[in-house]
Amino acid sequence: MCGYLPHPDDIPVELTFRPTSSLFRRHLHTQGLGGIACIQPRAYRRGTAVEVLIPSLGADARYPGYIAWCQRLDQGYRVGVAFTDSQALFGARMGEQVCQIQHYCQQHGKTDEAGDDVQQLAEQWVSLHADAFSEASLRSIST
Repeated sequence: MCGYLPHPDDIPVELTFRPTSSLFRRHLHTQGLGGIACIQPRAYRRGTAVEVLIPSLGADARYPGYIAWCQRLDQGYRVGVAFTDSQALFGARMGEQVCQIQHYCQQHGKTDEAGDDVQQLAEQWVSLHADAFSEASLRSIST
């Protein structure tokens, strides 16, 4: 199974239940293509069918997946969402890149998305970090 991209903690992400049946843990291990890891206020059972929603990316930023793991933290839970569909994985990876760029811009005090500074920061982030989002590098990310 591939690794999980860490979602920036300061960019909201929501998980909603899908009416699809759950996957057994062994099926997740063999069918999971990789996924994202995000902080959530509650625990989730492994194999639960969810939809990942990233509000800052718009209403179409919805990716179907399954809970692969859930780790208790001091405040909340870090949850791994596995994708079993290559299109969902691709969309989520692209969405995560945008979230990482948003996070990078916020770290540099730039939140005006229309400015040239934001464009330069986005280009800087891509030159520094885009390789980490390649399919080959995702295989090396550990949970």
